[in-house]
Amino acid sequence: QVQLQESGPGLVKPSQTLSLTCTVSGGSITSGANYWNWIRQPPGKGLEWMGAITYSGSTYYSPSLKSRTSIARDTSKNQFTLQLSSVTPEDTAVYYCARDPHATGWYDYWGQGTQVTVSS
Repeated sequence: QVQLQESGPGLVKPSQTLSLTCTVSGGSITSGANYWNWIRQPPGKGLEWMGAITYSGSTYYSPSLKSRTSIARDTSKNQFTLQLSSVTPEDTAVYYCARDPHATGWYDYWGQGTQVTVSS
């Protein structure tokens, strides 16, 4: 069974870069037709798709976040990462990584989520 686990700092200062890692076990991030996604949920709001990296290494970003977002992968560690630059308190959210097996926007495996707070 595939498992995803987010990790990274829980507190980031405004204007700094938020960096998170998703470690995948039970399957390779280079196999199948999987898209590996970052999704966040600010307090009191709905889920927001941020971007994805595919099994082949291609990346896709939400237009609203594209200028500040970078997603990469380390295939030797079976991990993919998120960097969000120039953060503000509005970037405070629970951040999730999730797998989309067919690039349809339906996610079959999710991480448990990690709270990131942007505050000085």
